[in-house]
Amino acid sequence: MLGSVFPRAARRYRSLPLLGTRAEEFTAWMGARGYRRKALRQIIFALPRIDRWLREHGVEQLTDIEPPILAQCWKAFLGGTGQPSATVRALTDYLASAGLVQPGQPAPLAPSAQLAADYARHLETARGLSPTTIESHARTAARFLHHVGYDADAARLGTVTGHDIEAFLRDRAQQLRRTSLQAMIGELRGFLRFLASRVEALGTLDTTIDTPRIYSQEQLPRALPWETVQALLESIDQRTARGSRDYAILFLLATYGLRVGEVAALALEDIHWRQGQLAVPTEKSGGRLVLPLTDQVGAVILEYLRRARPAGVSCRRLFLRSRAPVGPLSRAAITKIFARQAQRSGLTIPFSGAHCLRHSYAVHLLRTGVSLKAIGDLLGHRSAGSTCVYLRLATDDLRQVPLAVPSFPTGAEVRP
Repeated sequence: MLGSVFPRAARRYRSLPLLGTRAEEFTAWMGARGYRRKALRQIIFALPRIDRWLREHGVEQLTDIEPPILAQCWKAFLGGTGQPSATVRALTDYLASAGLVQPGQPAPLAPSAQLAADYARHLETARGLSPTTIESHARTAARFLHHVGYDADAARLGTVTGHDIEAFLRDRAQQLRRTSLQAMIGELRGFLRFLASRVEALGTLDTTIDTPRIYSQEQLPRALPWETVQALLESIDQRTARGSRDYAILFLLATYGLRVGEVAALALEDIHWRQGQLAVPTEKSGGRLVLPLTDQVGAVILEYLRRARPAGVSCRRLFLRSRAPVGPLSRAAITKIFARQAQRSGLTIPFSGAHCLRHSYAVHLLRTGVSLKAIGDLLGHRSAGSTCVYLRLATDDLRQVPLAVPSFPTGAEVRP
């Protein structure tokens, strides 16, 4: 593969005193991770400089390379011209994957990160929360510890007061809506109770926090007209690899009403072609939601696999990044895909999150006469109350429910 990247200079890189014996395999390894020819040329071009730097710093053979010297090499080239720092990082990953370099010891965690990690283990073992919920709780805990200056003074927890908590909440309230702020306060209360079991001075400080007043069902589900959803899908340019991938992602969101994290977690093994089923890993329950694999959905996935998904990649996730290094898409990346395609479509879409497609799907099923029980099963709801919120959007059906207003003769007295 090195010869196809540098047809005339391949011998130069193969003859490097230190890295020459691995130049060919290193190039093939990067090619398998989705690096294109232009990126490969830029990365390989810096190999002679790195080879010379390593030899000048006492490395005589590959077995002498250790993570600290690679980290030092990366810092030496960081910010320089060309791609040497990126080459060092890619080379480090390659040497570790090939077993030529043992991964270095992870850097010790900061006190706040260590305490947040302890809290995350407590949530997993004692409360059995889902990974996404634990991640959110741990993030709130780390932010609070940073706010009170725990890393600078571990004894600071013993002097935390209600004023400190109020200052933290005022700072977070500038970035969160009321519903998000209420959820964050619940997470903070749980963390304060956990701290109280360690720091006696905190006592019942968690009970002094007031939450924003949120009324049940005060907001309607964020749903788009089904015609808008169809127009959004039709506006996606499927002639490119990225467009084919984005179309498949949004098509699954709209067809099954899946959550963003559920689409991100889909793996190739979750598609049961012979059985005609799609096993979706559910975020909240941690189980599997088995859905029928329709012919249309199967055709869309096959088109993506043939045209857009990188070949020869060891990652088993269904949807991968379009840029090197190839890897699974995150929840945030799928949210950005929806926002980007919504903007390109030119449609009036007032929502920035892809979760509106889930609500749109539920309302569409409701208006086509599907029962609430069937909708709840398709969405993976564990209670009927979660599905009933969509009844508030079925305005055409609600108009048929009220009784007619009684009429009275003109001038007649209406008694209470």
